[in-house]
Amino acid sequence: MKKFLAVLFMIFALLMMAACGSKGEAEESDNGSAPDAANTDEGSSEKQTVTFWHAMGGAGQEALDAIVAAYNESQDDVQVNAEYQGSYDEALTKFHSVAGTDSAPTMIQVFEIGTMSMVNSGQIEPIQNYIDAENYDMSYLEENIVNYYNIDDQFYSMPFNSSTPVMYYNKDAFEAAGLDPENPPATFEEIEEAGKKIKENDSNMKGFALQAYGWLYEQLLANQGALLMNNDNGRSDTPTEIGFSEEEGKSIFNWVENMVNDGTFANYGTNGDNMVAGFLAGDVAMFLQSSASSRDVIDNAPFDVGIAFLPHPEEKEREGVVIGGASLWMVDGKEQAEKDAAWDFMKFVQQPEIQAQWHVDTGYFAINPAAYEEQIVQDAYEEMPQLQVTVEQLQAANSSYATQGAVMDMIPEERRITETALETIYNGGDAEDAYNTMVDQLNSAIEQANAARGE
Repeated sequence: MKKFLAVLFMIFALLMMAACGSKGEAEESDNGSAPDAANTDEGSSEKQTVTFWHAMGGAGQEALDAIVAAYNESQDDVQVNAEYQGSYDEALTKFHSVAGTDSAPTMIQVFEIGTMSMVNSGQIEPIQNYIDAENYDMSYLEENIVNYYNIDDQFYSMPFNSSTPVMYYNKDAFEAAGLDPENPPATFEEIEEAGKKIKENDSNMKGFALQAYGWLYEQLLANQGALLMNNDNGRSDTPTEIGFSEEEGKSIFNWVENMVNDGTFANYGTNGDNMVAGFLAGDVAMFLQSSASSRDVIDNAPFDVGIAFLPHPEEKEREGVVIGGASLWMVDGKEQAEKDAAWDFMKFVQQPEIQAQWHVDTGYFAINPAAYEEQIVQDAYEEMPQLQVTVEQLQAANSSYATQGAVMDMIPEERRITETALETIYNGGDAEDAYNTMVDQLNSAIEQANAARGE
């Protein structure tokens, strides 16, 4: 399948080259690539270079490199050079160390929780400036994706790779335990019961695993309609304390503690790779992870993989999930022609054909929902219907402050605090003590972050 898709993408790139070569430079679609926006001086044959820092490794990097190559081949004016900078944290740290110097890139991919760090840096140019100048239409993009990046009614960055968590489960193990593989558990309580049946059937298999990852805790809060922080998740004003209630926040801790006590919980700590490996090896039957892992998990599992919506407590209605992933940021302090070229690339990647290939190759969502109508996506859904479940969950999310997600510059610290609390429970600690310690530390971290900014 992967080789087949790679061939399709090569053909697509060649077709784009031919199509672009036959068009006059004045031709331009409303929301597509705008070649004349990135032209170098008249009469010059030198291409405008755009340095693009990113944090995509593995299959994601291969898919991104293919997009960059397709763009470079589609026109004669701009050369985008994609440069891998390590993890999201590493890339953001490196950016802050060189921001404002000649060593800074033209454009950088930053994870969603780095949004306020980038805004507060004073070293970026909001893409809203380009949206306003061109009357560029952002409404055709996926609403539940752009909602996260719409802050104070403006866009600072262009959404790019987006995902949400889903539940992966072993359909073969479900069937062996007498569970319906086509009707996966939807609530915390149903997962607990399914885990007991799985363990009863196979004493070597645990029922459920939850990586000690702050992002997953945030998602399980949002799916209850809970806010991570007050002041509408920082959307109406800077947060001053946590926004979730004791009932909402502790429900996740109690759920995990129940499974630890039942012996149905698989403890992989903070290591998501080990958790996926454990699932593929048949050591655990269910786990939560990013939808962006779907292609890799499905391709490598020696059994039939199911994908289901994120669970919620049975007494709560499902609210939906918050977008994770990253967006593309324009760096200030560069020549206008260089920034214009970066903007041209940002628009190029939103095209349905590009987003369709990206979605199929990686499991990330298509930012432009028109991509889902492309034949390559329809063919992929025929072969792997699980991919469509991830999109259905995103589009079923209610639009609210809870699912819009929190924005504050201390969220990376919030995640570290949350992960420590989760690991405490995983290792037999008391859920109530771990929860109370976490809340105290979170409120203190919010207060300290505000004080550091003089607020």
